Amino acid sequence: MSDLAETAVSLYLVPTPIGNLQDITFRAIDILKSVDVILAEDTRTTGKLLKHFEIQRPLQSYHIFNEHKTVEKLIDRLKRGETMALVSDAGTPGISDPGFLLVRAANEAGLTVNCLPGATAFVPALVNSGLPNDRFTFEGFLPHKKGRKTRIENLKDEGRTMIFYESPHRLMKTLEQFAEAFGPERMASVSRELTKLYEENVRGTLEELIAYYQENPIKGEIVLVVQGK
Repeated sequence: MSDLAETAVSLYLVPTPIGNLQDITFRAIDILKSVDVILAEDTRTTGKLLKHFEIQRPLQSYHIFNEHKTVEKLIDRLKRGETMALVSDAGTPGISDPGFLLVRAANEAGLTVNCLPGATAFVPALVNSGLPNDRFTFEGFLPHKKGRKTRIENLKDEGRTMIFYESPHRLMKTLEQFAEAFGPERMASVSRELTKLYEENVRGTLEELIAYYQENPIKGEIVLVVQGK
């Protein structure tokens, strides 16, 4: 691919669809077909994506449990001229998944890093929530135990719209903790399975959302958007 040679990019960060496979870009497909190796959070998940788009490039595992051990080796390979694409299971790599350490190390080594625009779950969740989106803060996943209550308390006076990622089995606990800290009348929105067949966006006060999900157990990937103070 000519663009690869002209810009001499060593590491590409390539967003992958968060559900609907049609959301991948033409450029992303071109890059994935051109690099020497694709670094994947889960090679099985990425393997299915590559098979769908008939991409045949070497796959290597790169996830939160091995990133500290592999970064130095990957940087050495990049310095020797290999080109790599980093992908996550879904969405933009580096957003609430591994990637930061490798990007930082590549920048420090003077290598060229290029992040492609593409799918990220929190953007559509924020926009369709109906909550102010001119100023917002992305909080990602809350700590499961240690530091969780402190983190929530520190957000009590946050004036910007807040965005969180949450798992289905922790959603009720999180909504209840938010209602206690922010007040039950605080507006919020829960988006699940974005871009997929059973996409759902439920909006209301924290109290109303708690009542809704008591009657309607939830499954799937979740983005929780909460109004600021």
